[in-house]
Amino acid sequence: MPRKNAFYAQSGGVTAVINASACGVIETARQNRKQIGKVYAGRNGIIGALREELIDTNKESAAAIRKLLTTPAGAFGSCRHKLQSLDKNRAEYERLIEVFQAHDIGYFFYNGGGDSADTCLKVSQLSKTLGYPLQAIHVPKTIDNDLPLTDNCPGFGSVAKYVAISTREAAMDVASMCETSTKVFILEVMGRHAGWIAGAAGLAAEKTGDAPHIILFPEIAFDRKKFMTRVQRSVKRHGYCVIVASEGTRYADGRFLSESGLKDAFGHSQLGGLAPALAQMIKDELGHKYHWAVADYLQRSARHIASQTDVNQAYALGKAAVEFALAGDNAVMPCIVRGKGKRYTWSIGKAALDKVANVEKMMPRNYITRDGFGITEAARAYFAPLIAGEAYPIYRQGLPVYVELKNTLVPRKLKRRFTV
Repeated sequence: MPRKNAFYAQSGGVTAVINASACGVIETARQNRKQIGKVYAGRNGIIGALREELIDTNKESAAAIRKLLTTPAGAFGSCRHKLQSLDKNRAEYERLIEVFQAHDIGYFFYNGGGDSADTCLKVSQLSKTLGYPLQAIHVPKTIDNDLPLTDNCPGFGSVAKYVAISTREAAMDVASMCETSTKVFILEVMGRHAGWIAGAAGLAAEKTGDAPHIILFPEIAFDRKKFMTRVQRSVKRHGYCVIVASEGTRYADGRFLSESGLKDAFGHSQLGGLAPALAQMIKDELGHKYHWAVADYLQRSARHIASQTDVNQAYALGKAAVEFALAGDNAVMPCIVRGKGKRYTWSIGKAALDKVANVEKMMPRNYITRDGFGITEAARAYFAPLIAGEAYPIYRQGLPVYVELKNTLVPRKLKRRFTV
């Protein structure tokens, strides 16, 4: 059987470890040259395939590919471009197949979150309809940790570590000055519908009275009166109050506290400004001096403090994706399966994409305290292993050293250009 080439693309918001998955895909493909020819990567994600802008990863040395393990962001570029349903925009899917056929691509590895899983599934379905042999494997990635059928998602563990550490350090700062200065500190973190990241901040609190004193989850409706009461109680008891708020915090009627009214490329409501809005509420009602911060890109790009568990799992899932393809699998996603013993263990499982696409996994209610403002011991047991271990990059003159790939494009074979 003649060997086919592979296409790999990164999708959506990047993470501290998405390149570790890329490393897993490319290194494993190189180890199986009898079955897989070249590995191409999409420049700026899936739009690289649509525009026929394919990066030849074979132009990169083994050492450069290995350095992806310690390099944050998307080495090949990512994008927020959602392919619509087949009946609404079949042309884009047909263009993908046209490009894959022109470059003899038989393997499609799509590294992303829920929307990417949906795209990967649709590409697989269309390839069957058009009679073009293609194995589509989704490689999970999302700091939101909201993909179903996997214990956790690559990218989340490192964000959880960053947020927990940042919460602890900022709280120490505030505690030092609260007698005469700031009384309230608010850290806004990502998480539109699921409060996994905000919940992970709870790891910073090891005993009663430790920060964060309040966590706001999308899963728990915001009650202004209860919130203000808790803020005031914390200030009276401890001298200060540290709040970690998920950007998706919403009222009982479903409205986001921070909704701007705009939509992003995936059709999601754009959020922003939650921390200052909460701070102003507190100022107006309680009069406390405040400071706030937004973790934003810092939380997902902080490779200097990534979780070793996260790095290991990201690489393993990229490796497994190639192994699944070589075993003949299609329209599946490798996933993390947590062991049942007291000592944390994990293994690789397999999930069908039609069970993954368009499904979000929320924080279980038993992970959130009864009052809705903290995490339980069950949540702590879940989070703790995911932030374990330090995976520091090499430093030079005080700064981390990251790889910058050549990203050499393959010559186009199609005359027709495609506008995205």
